[in-house]
Amino acid sequence: MRIAGAPISWGVCEVPDWGHQLPPTRVLREMAALGLTATELGPDGYLSADRLREYGLRCAGQFHPVLLHDPAHDPLPGLSAAAGGAMVLAAATGVDGYDARPALDERGWDTLLANLDRIDAEFGRVAVLHPHVGTMVETREEVGRVLAGSSIALCLDTGHLLIGGTDPAELVATDPGRIAHVHLKDVDAPMADRVRRGELTYTEAVSQGLYRPLGQGDVDVASIVKGLEKSGYTGWYVLEQDVILTGSGDDPAADVRASLAYLDKVAGVG
Repeated sequence: MRIAGAPISWGVCEVPDWGHQLPPTRVLREMAALGLTATELGPDGYLSADRLREYGLRCAGQFHPVLLHDPAHDPLPGLSAAAGGAMVLAAATGVDGYDARPALDERGWDTLLANLDRIDAEFGRVAVLHPHVGTMVETREEVGRVLAGSSIALCLDTGHLLIGGTDPAELVATDPGRIAHVHLKDVDAPMADRVRRGELTYTEAVSQGLYRPLGQGDVDVASIVKGLEKSGYTGWYVLEQDVILTGSGDDPAADVRASLAYLDKVAGVG
């Protein structure tokens, strides 16, 4: 099976004060009970490859917010690939959270693109750039600039791309060879529009249900997966429904179960 989980679907996030944080034992136990065979590791130190093996899970990758645009900072010494999984990089702003970001000047862009090529030369397609809301690569124009100005592969995150103004299905059609890792999200498009217009912060939108179980939002997940399969994609499909939990009584596994049922029914991925 090529469907993986992620701790963010259980509300576990690297952003300080991001809601109630569940213990790894509960998250891993629920992942295994749902039949997932792999997971990303979540924030630094939350999970380890050894811990995954206790629950019969493999490592699909790890998310790394990395400062790429600062000429005074070398990102390479702090990078290491997760055991057997993708190194999922986000172009961090240098501050916590994803609710605001500075503008990037030409020197910053030159530095970011050069660092992406250095990372690609060092790690190859193990390293992927994740266009992400509230980072230096968010909008459609910025995604295009990365595609044109660097060689690094991408993490296709169907939710973050849509919120930033990129059609993920169009990216699958035009640049399938640049996609080396996939995060499957479904999104409430009207709420995403409000985030794009600045009427809601990203954190506010997530807390109000910006992300939906697959098939219950406005992303055509089925056609995206079918397009990826047709293009020859052989990597993981990581289920990510970012949530902010209020306490241990919340049941995020129910939404993951609904997403798995949707994939089984319409996408033919197993």
